[in-house]
Amino acid sequence: MNINDFIKKLETEFEGYETGEITPNSSFKDLKNWSSVHALILVALAEAEYGVALDASDLKSANTVSDLFKIIEKKKA
Repeated sequence: MNINDFIKKLETEFEGYETGEITPNSSFKDLKNWSSVHALILVALAEAEYGVALDASDLKSANTVSDLFKIIEKKKA
């Protein structure tokens, strides 16, 4: 698993994003049209793709896509 693959999955799951529009330094909470539905998509993506259960505290503690990726990597280990 690497961050570029993770970002590609986010761009696929979050409609309306072009390849390269989301970067590791993007604040995922500030992405256009961010809503609680996107949070649920992130939780489902982490579970389905990486076997990791994210919770609300994980999403609150992460600011960037990179932060979120690091949380998933740590939980996966």
